[in-house]
Amino acid sequence: MISASDGERYLRQVAIDGFGLGGQERLSRARVLVAGAGGLGSAVATYLAAAGVGFLRVVDQGIVELSNLNRQVAYTTRDIGKEKAAAMRDNLKRLNPGSRLEAVRAVMDAESLPGLLEGMELAVDALDNLPTRYALNRACLDRGIPLAHGAVHGLMGQAMSVFPRRSACLACLYGERAPASETIPVLGAIPGIVGCIQATEVIKILTGLGTPLAGRLLLFDGRDMRFTEVEVRRDPACPHCGGAP
Repeated sequence: MISASDGERYLRQVAIDGFGLGGQERLSRARVLVAGAGGLGSAVATYLAAAGVGFLRVVDQGIVELSNLNRQVAYTTRDIGKEKAAAMRDNLKRLNPGSRLEAVRAVMDAESLPGLLEGMELAVDALDNLPTRYALNRACLDRGIPLAHGAVHGLMGQAMSVFPRRSACLACLYGERAPASETIPVLGAIPGIVGCIQATEVIKILTGLGTPLAGRLLLFDGRDMRFTEVEVRRDPACPHCGGAP
């Protein structure tokens, strides 16, 4: 049941056509893994906590550094030197005490991700490297968990949602592309934009509101302020999700 104070807190989103109290109650029961507590993770986790998602497991192995603060808005200068996941948990608890947050400092790889996904019903790709994205992609496919993908570079960003065995996965999207090893340049507002799109996708998937970005890659060009949509089809030879759709 939604309390009187929650009714006031979530008044504006409960008023959305097709959302209502039922959607809010669904969010309150949801359990979401946020893989990465950087620029994308800051925006995603902030808006999911603010929206009333009941349980967020935030995973990152990093420490807050000064160079993070142009884009990682879940932190302040006082958080420099703290574990990212724990600092994000503490800051977001002040934003919404009703949202439960679990902070996990861990390396995410093929061995750890199945356990990190335990009890989760959806995962967010807020990562910054292809090998870890692939490990998360495969773990979500194995567990049948939807994945909300996002990525940024410079003034560019992209988002797509993966529904296991029903839509293209990240391996279908990226193919045999070699992983980048350089420091990723990024304007701080870009992960904010893409992270908000990811948070919207998560809420839509959890509540059944609207049409998710399944099989559709949404591209954002901040230099020319343009959105473009590209169809991404499942690859029958995909090493992660190949086979008949």
